Amino acid sequence: MAARAVARTFDPVSPAQREQRLRAMLNDRRRMIMDEVHGGLRRVRADVTSRPLGSQDDAELADADLQDELRLSLIQMKAETLDKIDEALLRLEEERYGFCHECDDPIAPGRLEALPFAIRCTACESRREAGATRPSGFRDANASAVA
Repeated sequence: MAARAVARTFDPVSPAQREQRLRAMLNDRRRMIMDEVHGGLRRVRADVTSRPLGSQDDAELADADLQDELRLSLIQMKAETLDKIDEALLRLEEERYGFCHECDDPIAPGRLEALPFAIRCTACESRREAGATRPSGFRDANASAVA
């Protein structure tokens, strides 16, 4: 059983190769999202400028505005993801990438592959999310009183 545990933790990739692979993965994801952001902005601009003036009633204009807002919100979310990827690249440069901001334990490779800009391990993220979903009247025993 111990041999199997050792075999699972053995990584034949050198630290330099791992860093290069991570950097390439982050940069690839960054380029892909950047293309989506630019393409989305171009489509929104094209749709707005191609609308004939005065040919739509108020309901059609409101619907078009709502659709534009939704598309711009999605673009904003992607832009925020770009910021997270840039932060991950900086952590990689500073050799802090892959370690939890809360407990300093390594973040699981599968989690980093799925979410390469993750800053918390699964356990710490679960605790954080559980704390965020508490009822508004709940007061944490460690929280200070608000006057």
